[in-house]
Amino acid sequence: MGDLLLVRHGETEWSRSGQHTSFTDLPLTPRGEEQAKSLAPLLTGRTLRRTLTSPLARAIRTAELAGLAGAETDPDLHEWDYGGYEGITTADIHRTRPGWDLWTDGAPRGDAGQPGESPAQIGERADRVLARLAPALAEGDVMLVAHGHFLRVLTARRLGLPPSDGRLFRLETGTLSRLSTEHGWPVIAEWNTRP
Repeated sequence: MGDLLLVRHGETEWSRSGQHTSFTDLPLTPRGEEQAKSLAPLLTGRTLRRTLTSPLARAIRTAELAGLAGAETDPDLHEWDYGGYEGITTADIHRTRPGWDLWTDGAPRGDAGQPGESPAQIGERADRVLARLAPALAEGDVMLVAHGHFLRVLTARRLGLPPSDGRLFRLETGTLSRLSTEHGWPVIAEWNTRP
């Protein structure tokens, strides 16, 4: 059984400011580009059965700068659809909705292109990704380059936890994490690794 390697894309203006960013396709900041480049030594020498990225430019660019040539895009790796909360910080949301929590309440409907997602819906996407990757993981390591909240939910699902338990795994920009197994059980082997 291989390891599932997770890379969160490098910093963007909105990840730095704490604004919810799902489908807004922001570029990496100069710091984000440096974060992505700095991952290359951590990935050198790894044999990967598959490498997938989110279809958004910040993830694709992170993969390129980290030296992950030939990555396939997968629409299920896009970030949590924040719907009406796209571009808004949690602090701003709490001014009008003090008890709101993404991990339990999900995101409300936005415009026609952004219906918002519940924790269950993003959990279903993560489960689809994990099911599709099972054959490749049986043969070796698999790399995913995607987004903070999505990868946190995917981690929870890989560990057999509900999607809302993704809140337990803070994930920094431009980092490598590794999900492995021990005695047949999924485990976190590395988290938020930087060179």
